[in-house]
Amino acid sequence: MQKSLIASWRASFLTGLAIVLPGVVTLAVVKWLFGTVSSFTDTLLFFLPYWLSPRTIYQDGISGPVFWYWSLLALLLAIAIVSVVGVLGRYYFGKRLIAWADSLMLRVPVLNKIYGTLKQVDEAFTSGKKSSFKTVVLIEYPREGIYSVGFVTSEQADEVEKKTGKKCVCVFIPTTPLPTGGFLVVVPEEKVIKLDMSVADGFKYIISIGALANESIPPPSRK
Repeated sequence: MQKSLIASWRASFLTGLAIVLPGVVTLAVVKWLFGTVSSFTDTLLFFLPYWLSPRTIYQDGISGPVFWYWSLLALLLAIAIVSVVGVLGRYYFGKRLIAWADSLMLRVPVLNKIYGTLKQVDEAFTSGKKSSFKTVVLIEYPREGIYSVGFVTSEQADEVEKKTGKKCVCVFIPTTPLPTGGFLVVVPEEKVIKLDMSVADGFKYIISIGALANESIPPPSRK
């Protein structure tokens, strides 16, 4: 009798976990993203202490983290600013202003290295280049005989090819279940197994820790 009660409870718990877990993970990811973004956007509210009492702004009444509704206001303000910059970027005056700002950033020592690199990465993913996260692949990583899912980010590795004597591609391997980080691996092209799945299905596969493999991922074939 006791075993049957335990088995029933276990079945109910696993069923409830399967129902609740996606929602909990989704809320956790949203909270993490909101906290990460707000740590930057909160600086847009630098003017608040001049208008309001610290007790109405900060959680401890003095300084530090602000109340969540101020963070939400800062996020909306950031969205508005980005939208305005986007509108300006569509017209001649705005384009000239943005070009001037780019030129200024690229002239500042140290900052020019960071800004220039980030700008090149941003252009790679927003310019619609065919090589930017367009192909899902399998590669033998971290060692031979073990496969990892990755995304081809570039098929141009001139210096690497000169040193190795082989045509290589750059593959980004995201972490799981949250693909917010990962590893860059340069792999000989003949060692890459291209998959037929879309980029969206590839990310679903990674985020689900392989649980969606049977539904969305066809068997790999070497090309």
